[in-house]
Order: sequence, then structure tokens, then C-alpha cells
Amino acid sequence: MSLKLIEQHCIFDGEQYKYRHYSEVLQCDMTFSIYLPSNKERKKIPLIWWLSGLTCTDDNFSQKSGFQRLAEKYQVAVIIPDTSPRGENVANDEAWDLGQGAGFYLNATQDPWAKNYKMYTYITDELSGIASTLVPNFSGKESIMGHSMGGHGAFVIGMKNASRFKAISAFSPILSPSQVPWGIKAFSSYLGEDKTAWKEWDASELIKETGMPPILISQGTADTFYPEQLVETTFLENARESNQEVNYKKIEGYDHSYFFIATFLDDHFAFHMKHLS
Repeated sequence: MSLKLIEQHCIFDGEQYKYRHYSEVLQCDMTFSIYLPSNKERKKIPLIWWLSGLTCTDDNFSQKSGFQRLAEKYQVAVIIPDTSPRGENVANDEAWDLGQGAGFYLNATQDPWAKNYKMYTYITDELSGIASTLVPNFSGKESIMGHSMGGHGAFVIGMKNASRFKAISAFSPILSPSQVPWGIKAFSSYLGEDKTAWKEWDASELIKETGMPPILISQGTADTFYPEQLVETTFLENARESNQEVNYKKIEGYDHSYFFIATFLDDHFAFHMKHLS
């Protein structure tokens, strides 16, 4: 495994690391960030995954949210993958909502994307294996959270692996990608025009299954992408019909930014730790 440490910072008594490695799944070099709490008492440490949104990298959450204070408080590790494969030889698009920076956390089946765009397998298999070696005293307990496109990814990965992830939460998530412009564009490109193939990557379809982890969602009312890209109606209706536990919070005055995330991150960490303890 070609794992290279490229950054290390002490913060709130823990350590924030940034690594580069060659991904066999994505066939390119990738970076990811991971926070390890101080663990002075040498206890078992759970792991939270954070998935970022369109145009982001693994730096946005680590540098803007201040999550490390909470991760140290709760003694939980946090891993942050990049949002897509990267590099000169990786397919891309001129638009900001497709291609590099916009991997949508799925496994693409259409050319030219199919060669590299397998973020689902990268996260659930390859990067998971790496993470398990980096977290000292790993408890084996995991949960997943994300923002916008990363909220979509958190739901897809969390619900397709419901026995693995103890809880799922999201800020401003794309809940019905098959019905909104961002998702339709990405799914048409990555998965093709057969909409039956889209269902396994759509949270509003996956929520119909029983036995899903508990869910928390925060959505700001001043979000410029709401409701067009982030409409919740179908998801919540399907959740009710399947008796799924969903706490959907619509919060007055907040937008799509990291100001929103930083404000309510305490609530999300408390939610995750309730299920990871």
C-alpha cells in the first residue's frame, strides 16, 4: 500500500493527518484526511465518515467546520475522503457539477466514467481497509455523515450497508437525485439513461427497505439550492411508509454553507455518539 503522509497538525490535543495513496479501485492518486483523538485513556475508538459536497475536497470539512473539537470531546476518529477520482488521465467535464469534484459516491457504468468513477467501492472497500489500520484501538463501530452531494453519498453508503453503519446524518442532502437537476445530470452521465439502474443510488428508493439506521437531517430555509435540488417530500413519504426513524429539521435563516454546518455540528455529533457508544 503506497500511503504517504503529506500533512500533520495538532489540534484540540488530537492529530489531523492528510495522506496520499494510489487507489487500485480508482486507478489514480487520491488524498484523504483523518482525525485521530488523543485517546489518553486508551479506550476503544469508533469512526465517523464525512462525505463532502460538489466541488469540495477533503480539506473543506477539516479546515472550515471545527469538527476536531467535537471529535476530541467524544474521542471519535473522523475520516474524510475526497469527492471524486483526480488527475490528468481521469475523465472530466467543464461543468462544476460533473466529473472531478462531483463523483456522486456511486460506481459509474458508462464511458468515459466507468474506468475511474467507482467512489462507492473505493470508500466501502479500499479506503475502509486503510482506515482500519490507521485508527488505534478501533472499536469496529462506524457511522456516516455528509453535506449536499455528500449527504446523498452518506445515505447511499449507509443504507446499502445498514448492518455496518450505526447512524446516518446529513446537512442539506440531495435526497431524491433521480428527480432533481444535479442528480439527473450525474446519473444520466455515470449510469446511462435507463432509470431503473438509478434506483440503487437514490436514497428515496433505498429508504423503502426495512432495517435502516436512524437518520438525522438538517436543512436551512435560506439555502439557495432548496427546494429545487434538495426537495425532501418523496424521501420523507417513503420513510413514513416504511416506518423508518427520520428526524428532519428545517432551520430558519440558514444557507448551504459551512457556517450552517459549523453551527449545528454539535447536534450531529451528539446524535452519532448516541449510536456509537
